[in-house]
Amino acid sequence: MAQERSSQKGDQAEQVPDVSQQNKRHLVLISIIFAMFMVAINALIVATAMPSIVGDLGGFSLFTWVFSSYLLIQAVTVPIYGKLADLFGRKPVFTFGIVVFMIGSLLCGFAHSMLALIIYRFIQGFGAGAVQPIATTIVGDMYTLEERAKIQGYLASVWGISSVLGPLLGGIFVQYMDWSWVFWINIPLGLLALGGVLFFFQEKVEQKQQAIDYTGAMLLLVSVSALMIVFIQGGVSWPWTSVPVLVLLAVSVAGFIAFFYYEKRAPEPLMPLVLWKDRLLVTANTGALTTGVVLIGVSTFLPTYVQGVMEQSPTVAGLSLTVMSVGWPLASTLAGRLVLKIGFRNTAVLGGLALMVGSVLFVLLDPDKGPLWAGAGSFFIGLGMGFTTTTFIVSVQSHVNWKTRGVATSANMFMRLLGSTIGAALLGGILNSRMIRYLEMQEAAEALPAMDINFTSVLLDPEATEALSPESIAVLQSGLTIALNDVYWSVSLFALASFILVFYLPNKVRE
Repeated sequence: MAQERSSQKGDQAEQVPDVSQQNKRHLVLISIIFAMFMVAINALIVATAMPSIVGDLGGFSLFTWVFSSYLLIQAVTVPIYGKLADLFGRKPVFTFGIVVFMIGSLLCGFAHSMLALIIYRFIQGFGAGAVQPIATTIVGDMYTLEERAKIQGYLASVWGISSVLGPLLGGIFVQYMDWSWVFWINIPLGLLALGGVLFFFQEKVEQKQQAIDYTGAMLLLVSVSALMIVFIQGGVSWPWTSVPVLVLLAVSVAGFIAFFYYEKRAPEPLMPLVLWKDRLLVTANTGALTTGVVLIGVSTFLPTYVQGVMEQSPTVAGLSLTVMSVGWPLASTLAGRLVLKIGFRNTAVLGGLALMVGSVLFVLLDPDKGPLWAGAGSFFIGLGMGFTTTTFIVSVQSHVNWKTRGVATSANMFMRLLGSTIGAALLGGILNSRMIRYLEMQEAAEALPAMDINFTSVLLDPEATEALSPESIAVLQSGLTIALNDVYWSVSLFALASFILVFYLPNKVRE
């Protein structure tokens, strides 16, 4: 590692992209910001629109698959794209990702069923896997350590800005236009990003004929997919001790074991295990995983709570999530400066504290507290994500040389996406199983006629809700409140894990 570090400046001097003029570098950065904004706004704008999409297409039990299918393929492809970028250059991989993402977005807008939407989201995620990690890597290539901390803070702020416009636009599109536009808005953003990169970004790459670890990717895909199915369907469609659940768990465990065994011997491993032998990288990557669960737990389920339980409009639901934007860019910008002054650990601890405060506010959330309370929780979660995400990325990129920066950056992104992927499945499974138990109890007590979990979709469709009696609506809202409270308790546990992990992050900034 010491030898690797000592050679960083030399490697960087030889390999950095040929973007010498300041105006070109700034134009490339603007294009990257458009691309990251496209992916970032997608996460929150879809979350805001999902209650209306479910109300239109039905299939409440498939709710979390819309997020899980997207996050799964994105997480699995991130390390592949990172490796491809190190071997063949950032530009072709980045361009491919933008094009595929736009195709998936176009198809999502035309989805006629929940199953079709899940498939199209899979395509969208296949493109998204190349956009964010390669964008961050390009910035790492173009700027020095001192510049990088500042620029990464701005880049991370894109997520904060997107959380202003994403939920707000989602609410406006759903309320005044059509939910298809939450996907179609990605097309002009993608074209702007594509044009800037194609015309202004130049790089010199020494291409080598090296193998790509497709076997490792497939093992990872199978392992994570099997685990996700268990989380979502266990206790809902299948009992936890049923044969399908046990078989899938066995497949997942065997797949993970085979993956790590294969990665030790692969000539060009998908995820070099040497990256997991360093204290800073292990801490930053594990922290990225736990914060990914926290983020998906808030962004996915909060709009459903505000619309289905509090009976607020899609716009209000979007605004309650938008408050996250006040904390995220503020913390991201401050983190980019603080890591140089007070160190990685001290900066990340601030984020861990904010995540804890935000998660506690969500645990205490009830319908009477209203959207303002939910917005306060979003604000602190935004602060926590801003401090931790920026610190993790800057610390990782400052710890490796050019040759491994792409795969190291992608590994960190992968862990956060993996956390969101598993989190969406795990938390969705908790929501579904708790709601099913509640409905069965109400049916046994004759407080509600027989209905399955998909009947919960009625709460998200104002026209369908009018056909229900006030008593039935009250019972369904009570069940959704209890189920979502269990979700937020789970989120708080992952926030606590994130807070503990940041104390193991080395504090010294490498010169």
